[in-house]
Amino acid sequence: MSCAELNGRGRIPSSAVDRRHPGTLACGLLIAMLCAGCGPTLRPAPAPVEARPLPPAEAAPRGTATAPASPSAAGATPRPPAPYRNARDWDDYRQQAARRLVAINHATSYDGPVPEPLLAIPVLEIELNGDGSVRRIHVMRKPTQALDTVQLAIAAVQRAAPFGSVTHLPRPWKFTETFLFDEQRRFKPRTLDL
Repeated sequence: MSCAELNGRGRIPSSAVDRRHPGTLACGLLIAMLCAGCGPTLRPAPAPVEARPLPPAEAAPRGTATAPASPSAAGATPRPPAPYRNARDWDDYRQQAARRLVAINHATSYDGPVPEPLLAIPVLEIELNGDGSVRRIHVMRKPTQALDTVQLAIAAVQRAAPFGSVTHLPRPWKFTETFLFDEQRRFKPRTLDL
């Protein structure tokens, strides 16, 4: 029985009750109680929202720094770092690569002091092609717990690649990175903590 079959006071019309079965009345009352509040309710349609351009942001006074808007609040992802400049040596290259790892993987990395204790510390050796793309990743150290952090670190490296040309650097074209994972499984490259 639908709510439309109930009379105006939420009662079942007597013609709808089959008096031969005692459970019918109880079922009917239960349905009436459940449907007492239902019925067609007419609500006005929401007014259309006019699309208006946002007002220009006010310029900050000279000499003051403004914090960038939070990427999660704006719904946008941050831009990758600027293209690589030719690194002076492998240490400089590793610094640039670590900054790129954090910039590309901003949601799964952290900045600031390294927490104690760390959840896991995987170490990867990243072998590169001449253009800076990843040729091979070798796991040099697996943590004793939270083994999934190894795959998280590998995925972070693959997202951040290519890392910039290495043709001007001495062979072999590879570097190592240590990933310092906290309890939320966010990482910080150890290179940025030195």
